[in-house]
Amino acid sequence: MKKHIYIILGIIQLFVALGALPAGYSMIVEPNGSGLGMNPGFLEGSPFSDFFIPGLFLFTVNGLFNLAGAIVSFFKGKYTGLIGIGLGASLIVWITVQVLSIQMYHFLQPVYFVIGAIEIVLGYLWIKANHRIDSTIIGLR
Repeated sequence: MKKHIYIILGIIQLFVALGALPAGYSMIVEPNGSGLGMNPGFLEGSPFSDFFIPGLFLFTVNGLFNLAGAIVSFFKGKYTGLIGIGLGASLIVWITVQVLSIQMYHFLQPVYFVIGAIEIVLGYLWIKANHRIDSTIIGLR
């Protein structure tokens, strides 16, 4: 498995990106949520009046950045591990903020939370296996 960490990480990042890009785009162009069948009432209690800012984050961070991360992973880039850790952490933060701010539960939330954790673990394993970046720099030893 050690040899294929970059492939698994890249596939996970591509999966996240392919889900986030169309959903984020829909929230940007239709900030009332109608493109995804969402009700603006979901946002009650959150700092947002519509889905534009969450959509922008979803499209950019979980979409474009994961797509770029997948490319870096597939090409075994020097920062594959750090990017995996960062993207996994951002996905966990995204899901946590979503649950805490809108108090809505969907079965995919824990799935994506676990996917974020897997990205972090794979990023760490990539760093450890390839010694591409001294893991003490980022406090992983």
